[in-house]
Amino acid sequence: MSGLLAYVQDQQQYIGLLLLSHIQLTLLSVAIAVCIGVPLGIYISERERLLRPVMGFANLAQAIPSLALLGFLVPYMGIGAVTAVAMVVLYSLLPILKNTCTGLRNISADTLEAAKGIGMTDMQVLFKVRLPLALPVIMAGIRISSVTAVGLMTIAAYIGAGGLGTLVISGIQTDNPNMILAGAIPACCLALLMDFLMSKVETAALRPASKKMSKESLERTKQHHKRILAVAGMIVIISSGYLLSHEFLNKHDLRIGSKDATESVIIGNMLSDLIEAKTDLKVERKLALGGTMIAFEALRSGEIDLYPEYTGTGYSTILKNKLRPGFTPDEMYTLVKQQMRDTHQIELLESFGFNNTYVLAVTQATAAKYHLKTMTDLTRVSHNLRFGCSPEFAARDDGLPGIEKTYGMTFKSVNNFSGTLMYTAITSDNVDVITAFSTDGLLQKYDLVLLEDDKNFFPPYYMLPFVNGKTNAEYPEIAQALSVLSSAIDDATMQKLNYEVVEKGRDRAEVARTFLLERGLVKPEDFKN
Repeated sequence: MSGLLAYVQDQQQYIGLLLLSHIQLTLLSVAIAVCIGVPLGIYISERERLLRPVMGFANLAQAIPSLALLGFLVPYMGIGAVTAVAMVVLYSLLPILKNTCTGLRNISADTLEAAKGIGMTDMQVLFKVRLPLALPVIMAGIRISSVTAVGLMTIAAYIGAGGLGTLVISGIQTDNPNMILAGAIPACCLALLMDFLMSKVETAALRPASKKMSKESLERTKQHHKRILAVAGMIVIISSGYLLSHEFLNKHDLRIGSKDATESVIIGNMLSDLIEAKTDLKVERKLALGGTMIAFEALRSGEIDLYPEYTGTGYSTILKNKLRPGFTPDEMYTLVKQQMRDTHQIELLESFGFNNTYVLAVTQATAAKYHLKTMTDLTRVSHNLRFGCSPEFAARDDGLPGIEKTYGMTFKSVNNFSGTLMYTAITSDNVDVITAFSTDGLLQKYDLVLLEDDKNFFPPYYMLPFVNGKTNAEYPEIAQALSVLSSAIDDATMQKLNYEVVEKGRDRAEVARTFLLERGLVKPEDFKN
């Protein structure tokens, strides 16, 4: 607990900004869902032909896993807050839509007939009879959507939209429980607060006036209810306006991205610092994006201008080339650079110098028990061993499918983990073999045995900046500013930088800037903040 309190105290301003962002995104999502769901529910409640297909679509949206829905939306809507809000709106529609229809369709036919019998028009029946009677059920759906939206919005961090999920995801990637709790606890409290506030709004909207009230008391009660509803509406409008103005009016010269791995975020911060220090360009950091294709699609579409990527990943995952063992680093660089330029109008700058290739790792006990030194040795006993890897590795040609084909391995089971959770899994005996990267900081912490890739299956994975072609042509000073990192980081140095984050708990931006300052690549006075 003391560690959590110390972290919160040290990062209170950052946590506060993320909390504010989370609130704004959630309120905007719920407001849009209400504006769409309630009118649509009213419209289809009396139209059987539309009721089933619309409700079917809402059920389908609810059934799609949230990460899968994000992956589907990103190529069409890009990264950032707009896509995150769209995802949460789709998930929030079902309770609002279903409760609106249910509330309106369950009103007694006798009540409606009586209303029409006294001469009410259809609009009068709707606003004076049907909606007031259905309001408790409708408000229940809105409350459910509001609370659910708080939790769903944590996933927005995967596409650079901010929010408390940034802390949760970063904490998982860096094996930092304090960071995870610093994001999870405020999110839980926010969900409870949202439920409480929505109950107040519901009470203000539904509470009937007592017949025993005097005229003055009745009027005061009505005014009080109106004030509550007005304040709630103003909060939504102000938050929405601030978010939209920040998203569309706060322009930057460059947007620098990164994938969500610790190493990528460290390098992403280095690139941002160097450009800010050595040019007059204004940089926005869109770091810790979900995975390779999310980051690359953002680059290709212009949502970001550059991000650090690996040559091997570009060769196989992005360009879909078939693996061919034996590539030299220079051959790989030349081939990927040419194909990226021709196919996607993406430019590659110079390599940072470290090769973060995949490796398979086992514990000292497993290596001794089965006499494992190479991946060929592993082939003999793989059918007895449980394998752990990331979901991305399990599907990539330069991952598990390629290993199984090249080495003839067949594991007893395959388990998917994210980031540092693989190390937790192997040290707690949940798996026997994991994938790792040669520059992982946790390798030295857990003293794992790295198996030699004796058939040279894994291609070179040298990290370098991938830059949007238009950006590279418009701002040639970018390449010059980043050239100081050319071959400036070897494998051991990168592993040490990663270790500073995952084991010592240092902030990734701080580690990046400290490296640049210690190497004399930037000066303290280069930074205004």
